[in-house]
Order: sequence, then C-alpha cells, then structure tokens
Amino acid sequence: MQIQVSARHGNLDDSSREKIEEKVERLIRLFDRLTSIHVTVDMAHLEAPEVEIRVTAEGHEDFVCTDAGSNVYASLDGAIHKMEGQLRKHKEKRTGHRATSQKHLETPVPQDEED
Repeated sequence: MQIQVSARHGNLDDSSREKIEEKVERLIRLFDRLTSIHVTVDMAHLEAPEVEIRVTAEGHEDFVCTDAGSNVYASLDGAIHKMEGQLRKHKEKRTGHRATSQKHLETPVPQDEED
C-alpha cells in the first residue's frame, strides 16, 4: 500500500510527515483492500489548516474526506474519524446486505379460522 503526504501553501517537516503516515496507516485495519492513501495538508489559513484524505480501494471509487481544525493534528484526527466512518459503512454494505437463502426464510404459519 502506498502512502503519500503532501503540503499545499507551505512545508511539512519530516517528523510531521512520519506522524501523519503512522496515523493514516491504521486505516488498513478497517478495510484490507486499500491500494493507496494520499494525504494533502492545505496551510493557506494557518489558524485553521485543512487536511484532505483520499483513499483508493479495489473495486470502488475513491473515498474522500476533509476536515479543518485548530492545528494540523486536530484536522488529521477529524479527517481520519470521517474516513473510518466511510470505510465501515462500505464494509457493512459489502458484507452485511447479502440475500438470505430460502432455507433460512421463515414460512408463515396458517392460523385456524374461527366461525
């Protein structure tokens, strides 16, 4: 799995990039078919930096979420929380909404008619 971290309107030091990669790497535990993760930190507004996470998975369009916070790590935590929700919902749809076979369907019990 590839993880890319980039900055817009500013620079990130190596320690920040490593921390971001470590935090984002945990998304793989939610959905194992992820192929790449791209994190973009937009520092146009230093008082509220914005973080965008784009996750590519097999057999699905890209998952995208953004969040702004008081600092880069707060924004990152909010965006990761949103992405976890998207991945959980997608996984639930893939695994939990299967059709029930006929042997598991309940047959209606006829009730006796009273005259």
